[in-house]
This record gives sequence, C-alpha cells and structure tokens, in this order.
Amino acid sequence: MLKVSDLECMRGERSLFKDINFSLEAGELMQVNGPNGSGKTSLLRMLCGLAIPVHGEIRWCGNAIRSLDEEYHNAITYLGHLNGTKDNLTAIENLRISSALAGNEIDESEGYMALRHMGLGGCEILPVKVLSQGQRRRVALARLLVCRTVLWILDEPLVALDSAAVKLVQSLLVQHLDQGGMVVMATHQDINVAAVITKRLQLA
Repeated sequence: MLKVSDLECMRGERSLFKDINFSLEAGELMQVNGPNGSGKTSLLRMLCGLAIPVHGEIRWCGNAIRSLDEEYHNAITYLGHLNGTKDNLTAIENLRISSALAGNEIDESEGYMALRHMGLGGCEILPVKVLSQGQRRRVALARLLVCRTVLWILDEPLVALDSAAVKLVQSLLVQHLDQGGMVVMATHQDINVAAVITKRLQLA
C-alpha cells in the first residue's frame, strides 16, 4: 500500500500544496488534476523519491520510501511528461535501454512485441528523431508492457496521443489494475478507466 501523509511542497518561498493525504491499494487509481504550476509533476516526483517534501511522509507497505531505496524503486515505474527518449537511437534501442536503466532487462523479441502492441510495427528500427510526437510517446509508453512493476506513476501519459492510442492506454491501465496493480496519474484529460476505486486529487 502507498500512503501519503501531510505532504507539503515549496517552490522558492511559495507553497505549491500542503496537507496532502491519501492512500492507494491494489486495483486503485488516483487521478491528480490541477492547472499548470499547481505542483502535479512535483508531487509525482516526490512519490518516486526524486524530490523531497518540505513536510510530510510517503510510505510503501508501512515503511518510509527513503529507507527502502532499491526495494521501492523496483516496485514502481515512473513515466514523466517528457518522453525521455534519445533521438539518435532506434525505438527498440530506446525501449531496451530505458527498461535496463529501470532494472528490468528485456530481450529483443519482447521489445519488438511491446512496440508492435503500441502500434509501432515497422518503426522498431527507425531512429526516434524521425518519428512523430505521438509515436515517440508510444515508444515511452511501451515500457508499461514490459516493466512488471506494481505501482505506475504517470505524468500526462496521454500527451500527443490520438484517440486510438488513448484507448490503447486505457486498456493497459485497466489490465494493470485488474491484476492488482496501482496507478497514480496526472492528467489534464478525462480518461475512463475501470478500477476497484478511482480517487481524485485536485491541486489548486
């Protein structure tokens, strides 16, 4: 279980948010909404352990995430609002390298299968720099098919996607939640995902 208690975030002398409390269990989805500058990305980075809150605590299975290190990071997959792809590498190279950096080595056949599932058949050995923004986003999202983690933390996963790709992401989320996974997702767009419980956090 993920549990957040009394979280506060400062940017300079300005408080982006404070007194943030929620918990998340198997099969549950948390949608984080709010205007630009409200702290959505900052909150997700805190949940990943990439940023430290001014106040409050984040616990995973009862333990503070700062004390868990590799154990916690092996349980999560974080996809930022930027794709994190390298322009001069191919789609398959990007997927395999990003997976390896996250501690999950995949073979070439598994990578090809994931990219084709994401609608990138025929693009696997193309440099990412020749792909459209939507195709680049699909390369990044293909990690969700191979990551084997419990908690997905997603920052604007639907950016640059067409309606077919949005439906594909919806199906991935539903499958993950059905299998007992958890999702925290920041998005400006409404997305219809069946979950045991759907929670919403609005940042001002």
